[in-house]
Amino acid sequence: MTYRNTVITGTGAYIPTEATPNSHFAERQFYNLDRTAVKSNGTDVVEKFEAITGIAERRYITPDLTSSQIGAIAARAALDDSGVDPETIDQIIVAHNFGDVKYGSNQTDVLPCLAARIKHELAIQNPNCVAYDILFGCPGWLQGVIQAEAFIRSGQAKKVLVVGTETLSRVVDPYDRDSMIYSDGAGATVIELKEEDSKRGIINLGNKSFCNEEAYYLFFGCSNQPESDNDTCYIKMHGRKIYEFALNEVPKAMKEVLDESGFAIDQLKKVFIHQANEKMDEAIIKRFYRLHGMRESPEHVMPMSIHRLGNSSVATVPTLYHLVKNGEMADHDLSPGDVIMFASVGSGMHVNAVTYVV
Repeated sequence: MTYRNTVITGTGAYIPTEATPNSHFAERQFYNLDRTAVKSNGTDVVEKFEAITGIAERRYITPDLTSSQIGAIAARAALDDSGVDPETIDQIIVAHNFGDVKYGSNQTDVLPCLAARIKHELAIQNPNCVAYDILFGCPGWLQGVIQAEAFIRSGQAKKVLVVGTETLSRVVDPYDRDSMIYSDGAGATVIELKEEDSKRGIINLGNKSFCNEEAYYLFFGCSNQPESDNDTCYIKMHGRKIYEFALNEVPKAMKEVLDESGFAIDQLKKVFIHQANEKMDEAIIKRFYRLHGMRESPEHVMPMSIHRLGNSSVATVPTLYHLVKNGEMADHDLSPGDVIMFASVGSGMHVNAVTYVV
């Protein structure tokens, strides 16, 4: 029997070289969403922040770079890793949320779209290689994978390049404590149709959009600083509401996908979850296993990069997978036949998950 498998054949990532530790923020005066001053001193704010999020440092790109440029670097690495001729790529799907934002400005630039810019950077001449962007919050890269699988399954594509790239450092309010969460980075994957004698690759998937009151848990708003220019907007969020939403909805969505895959919970080797907040991710995984009747989750089932890379939105999951796949994270490895899951949650609010066999 021959299986038509949708398989990740190459990965790449761009991790900025500039590491900014939490001590960088210790002297800063922060303000709340209602523009009242945070009464705790900067050192206390930073210590509490690290205890909750697990973030000790984050990465920012240098002033000369943009989202599309670092996306192209990650994409080129993924193509090299896969051995695929770039001219044979059928689609380039680029997930982001803010486009190219020049240093010193937070104005979004998406003309042309980032996928077109990345195709240009890669010097792909084939006009049949269709390049387009998707806006799906932090789950954007995984949604791109889901779209790639759909096009491959339908016969409209055989090779798809999926990129997640973001430079959140350029759209954060420096007076908002949440600004310390966000970072920059890019991750990319080549996804191909492979006709093989055993089943592997994408097994099944699921996605959901909750767009009632949840739609504006993340939003664009003015600076928290009371004397700031109200015409300049930054990424904002209702953190407690997001935490509660994620804890309620993500484990259920993950369980649905795993149950439909036919694999048992004890067959799952790794969960690659969006790196949003260490405590939140740990709580999601714990509840996911409890839904399967297990009081504790297995040790080392959830790789974490947030401690040193921060939350780079669409780039977190592909970057994390790239690092583990290449043996760059202690206590984590992958072998052919391993059952893993990708999962993410983010603005919209969107939730998605994929069961995958390496």
